[in-house]
Amino acid sequence: MKVSQIPYKRYTLEEAQAAFEAFCKANAAATCAADVIAAKDVLMESMIDYATQASLANCRFTLNTTDEFYGAEVEYYDEIGPHISGMQAEYGKLLLTSPYRADLEKQLNPRIFKQLEIGMKCFDPCIVEDMQLENSIVTEYSKFMSKMQFEFRGKTMPLSALRGNLEDGDRETRRECAEAIGRGLQANAAQLDDIYDRLVKVRHTIATKLGYANFVELGYYRMGRLDYDAEMVRKFRDNVKESLVPRVAAIKAGLAEELGLDQIMFYDDAIYMAGEQPKPMMDKDGIFAAAQEMYDAMNPVIGDFMRTMQEAEAFDVEARDGKFGGGYCTCFPRYKQPFILANFNGSCGDVDVMTHEFGHALAAKFACDQNNFELDVGGMETAECHSMSMEFLCWKYMDKFFGDMAPRYKKRHLLEALSFIPYGVIVDEFQHLMYENPDMTPEQRKQTYLTLEAKYRPYMNLAGIPYIEEGTRWQYQMHIYESPFYYIDYCLAQTVAIGFLVASCEDYDAALERYIGFAKCGGTKAFEQLIEDAGLASPFKDGALEILADKAAEIAKAL
Repeated sequence: MKVSQIPYKRYTLEEAQAAFEAFCKANAAATCAADVIAAKDVLMESMIDYATQASLANCRFTLNTTDEFYGAEVEYYDEIGPHISGMQAEYGKLLLTSPYRADLEKQLNPRIFKQLEIGMKCFDPCIVEDMQLENSIVTEYSKFMSKMQFEFRGKTMPLSALRGNLEDGDRETRRECAEAIGRGLQANAAQLDDIYDRLVKVRHTIATKLGYANFVELGYYRMGRLDYDAEMVRKFRDNVKESLVPRVAAIKAGLAEELGLDQIMFYDDAIYMAGEQPKPMMDKDGIFAAAQEMYDAMNPVIGDFMRTMQEAEAFDVEARDGKFGGGYCTCFPRYKQPFILANFNGSCGDVDVMTHEFGHALAAKFACDQNNFELDVGGMETAECHSMSMEFLCWKYMDKFFGDMAPRYKKRHLLEALSFIPYGVIVDEFQHLMYENPDMTPEQRKQTYLTLEAKYRPYMNLAGIPYIEEGTRWQYQMHIYESPFYYIDYCLAQTVAIGFLVASCEDYDAALERYIGFAKCGGTKAFEQLIEDAGLASPFKDGALEILADKAAEIAKAL
């Protein structure tokens, strides 16, 4: 079945209530753990329907944010979502307090119980209206960004299409692109500030109603973090500052010399070598054909999965007006069907996003195959390992996309991966500071962002770029608005992904098998246990970033 043919039918709050009431009745009548599990499984079938229909509605809305029908459906799920969260919290309480819990823990993965404990920390009936408001503001931001238009060299285009010019080999083109981004954001500054201010304040209200000092602790619980906390993340950021920032600064200094520049400007940040920049040799259809050849050669199971994804038309990658400006992989669990949205713009990022999101889709396939709905693919730090590691495992086949430019692509990709981590911790620390200080003014937020840029990216100059130079780069990082505290997961996963790259350079087949084993485990094991089982170093381990950066530098030097 093609994704476009999957039937949509609104999942109603009444359906959820009926399913939950049936579970409560069966659970109360249970005489053993097996009875509880049977009742749980029936409830999960209803939750699979909910997840499927909500995902379909959101997907079809993001494909066209002007679609009034799916826009209304998304608003409906925004409204009922908090109520369903309440039922899920009560379900968790019943399992956690079950007289058969000891037997349940023998028959179910213990991580389910840790997950339920965290879920209970995120909900109380008193926050339902606030959660509904938060959902509506997030949807408002998504619509707003999807409709925003930017003027560049006489043409009007969405941000997703414009940003490809930041990778152009011509510096004047990059500068004009950056200025166009700044002018476009500045024209919408009042709305961007207002939306974020409302989001920070409603999240702070939710947190205080639940008894937290601020949203930070609640934000971590919402992310389902079972294996690490804010203090571990703070130490990771410190390690980035001490071990990685100097190395990235040295890389950028070398690039400035190679490019004949006095300094790296904001619009130079995506350039990692002098001369012609690597770009795919083909158009969208050519990229998909090459990707199929690559995955067939990589592994028969992976190749077959790519073929079924294409047959289901489970990709939408063309940038257009009204389309969601980012990229994502979602899944329709009732049909065991992943789906990928992207916005190709002719840059090497088209290949990056293809391989990245396909890594997510493969992990989703494994979770579906194992009927692992509750634990799914794991936390987002684990999920991003699936995607980022796939990017590097595809290196072996990059000549299919770039021909003789493949080594240049690899060098750019690796240096970009290292350089990304300091940016990622800027985003993370910025969010901690925003939610620890929810009454900051827009101007204070901008100054905070500039301070963090100086701390983690001292090599880059923002001067002269309209609006961006004021400290507003974060306003088009959609995760900051939509998914607070998500972004650090990219940083943690990037270190794991580079570890897989190092391993693949030593023994590709063994590294691929270790990666497949990692992905198949999904959320069934702790994050650091998954990493250890794959024979890699945890990003939280002292000295791990320093060692990894040195190994990555050796690989880059050899390209």
